[in-house]
Amino acid sequence: MAQQTGSQQETVADALARRVEARRGAASRWAEAFRELGAVDRALYETVARTPTAELDEPVRRLSDAANYSRLWLGIAATIALVGGGRGRRAALEGVVAIGVTSATVNLGVKPLARRRRPDRAARQVSMPGSTSFPSGHAASAFAFAYAVGRHLPLLGLPIRVLAGGVAYSRVHTGVHYPGDVVLGAILGASTAAMVAAAFDRLPQPQQRPHTRPPVAARNS
Repeated sequence: MAQQTGSQQETVADALARRVEARRGAASRWAEAFRELGAVDRALYETVARTPTAELDEPVRRLSDAANYSRLWLGIAATIALVGGGRGRRAALEGVVAIGVTSATVNLGVKPLARRRRPDRAARQVSMPGSTSFPSGHAASAFAFAYAVGRHLPLLGLPIRVLAGGVAYSRVHTGVHYPGDVVLGAILGASTAAMVAAAFDRLPQPQQRPHTRPPVAARNS
């Protein structure tokens, strides 16, 4: 279970510091480094929470809600599949599979083990999810989808990565994740998508029909 660090809740870096300290002692440089990362994580979260952003709050909240249950990415995948031809369909399929594998990894594998409590913030702009905090499932799914689409459609990959970054930030802005949760969630999502991509690359590729030129007599008739 997550514990309190002073008057603050424990971040993932604090938890790592405790584990390193238990094995190597309180004087361990790694333990101290993780404690400092935990302090930075909380400071960044508190800075965002305390900064007045009246004009940003509503669009950021809408972006965060749009990504619930990966609706945003599934909608983009459907559009790519419809208008992107064969490459678009492959990108969309791989993106959806990457989201599915990433979501299973996060929700069934990592979250039950980490059991990190959500940040303690009184004013929130979205409803508090019932799951634990680490890692951010929104960030993981966003960057898994961005990785999958970007490797097939490079021109589309950049704006989707920017959108994925916006979704990841929205989870901090709306008060439901520490920055460390979304950063490590993004890394986990991209890494999982890379493994999915490797599996897709081993699948047999559809054979393209060779282009044949018409006979000379037919061309001259």
